[in-house]
Amino acid sequence: MGSADFFTITATAGRVPIVNDAQPAEPHVGTQPQTPLGFMVAFGFASGLPLQLTNSTLQQWLATSGLPPHAIALTSWIGLSYTLKFLWSALFDRPAPGIFQRLGRRRGWLMLVQPAMAAACVCMALSNPGNALGLTAVAAVGVAFFSASQDILIDAWRIETYPERRQGEALAGYIWGYRAALRVAESGVIYLSTVIGWHASFLLMAALMLAGTIIAWFAPDPHKDALPIAAAGTMDRIGTAVIAPLRDFLRRPAAWWVLAFILLFRLGHMAADVNAIGFYRSLHFDSRAVSAANFLPALLGALSGAVAGGWLVHRLGAGRALMLAGIVQALSLGLYLVLLAAGHSTAMLAAKVGLEGFAGAAADTVFLTYISTLCSSAYTASQYALLSSLAPVAWHTLGGLSGYAAEGLGWRNFYAATMLACLPALLILRRLPRTAPAT
Repeated sequence: MGSADFFTITATAGRVPIVNDAQPAEPHVGTQPQTPLGFMVAFGFASGLPLQLTNSTLQQWLATSGLPPHAIALTSWIGLSYTLKFLWSALFDRPAPGIFQRLGRRRGWLMLVQPAMAAACVCMALSNPGNALGLTAVAAVGVAFFSASQDILIDAWRIETYPERRQGEALAGYIWGYRAALRVAESGVIYLSTVIGWHASFLLMAALMLAGTIIAWFAPDPHKDALPIAAAGTMDRIGTAVIAPLRDFLRRPAAWWVLAFILLFRLGHMAADVNAIGFYRSLHFDSRAVSAANFLPALLGALSGAVAGGWLVHRLGAGRALMLAGIVQALSLGLYLVLLAAGHSTAMLAAKVGLEGFAGAAADTVFLTYISTLCSSAYTASQYALLSSLAPVAWHTLGGLSGYAAEGLGWRNFYAATMLACLPALLILRRLPRTAPAT
């Protein structure tokens, strides 16, 4: 690549070339086309495992420890590391320290981050939240921080390893491992806690985290050149590590339209999800029915959706696949209206959750593939972390107000509105090819 185009979705391939106006900045070019997709399944499992341990599983542990609801609710702040990871992502575009540098820019850092994450999980397992909640929380923050750092590195490794035509397949494999890990870290740990206790269950999860280090050891090195070491001055270091990746992206034509699209793409779906529990309760579904629907139907839907998303990218290219997946995602929100018309139907609930999971996973696979194509090779980790962190910003802001909209509009009008909320992103996506200069 390296043409003047920043953003041209072609009719035949859907490629998204990008270029820095100041210096040519090639998008990612995978250097290991024959790398087995099994690495992505394993890395997906490594990423999904710590997420639930610091979220719903931890909250369940706190509840069984007799802590009040307000204390449990405060643990939601632990996950801020995943939203703010772009703040330190540029660190990982630099060489790993010491002897770890010999392992490569991504593998070297993974060999540091993954053991640290496992150690934090051990501290979490040895703590007692009933008597010293603060220590448990600090350990959980450590797990989340190193987990978010691991995500940065795995994303960068994927982008730099697999060629563009295999990015959809790689993400599909990642989501398979990721979804499986979510079930292990939630349902699996909760069950194990009744057999061997919470402390032993979390220690077992810490051992599983170390398995990720073994995968990183055997993973091929994408052989990317690290960024040059910055000058001694603090501002020079900040400029090289933080400002340069952002400036590289914002200098491109249509960059602001791309950012708007990323912010809005999942807005309707997130607004629907955040109010789903209240919607189910209004139809008199108990926790057991909702839990059953969110286990096997949701898992099967997500796994098959990830495969479908990867296939769409392979057949249509990232651009056209994204448009199609976005339309399917918007239409899937109509399943809420179908369930509303059916009333208290367990079969319809399971079908709705499974089909929506399929549409959501397909859209996620294509969306993440798409934003992967926007990253310059020099700033893969920092730019991908920034772009992927933007996606949930709308949920963390406007999503909190969607409950008021649901109360004011009623369920029928609210879920019709969530479908309409998907349209702005799709209209922006249609506009983007026309904003690029002529080839």
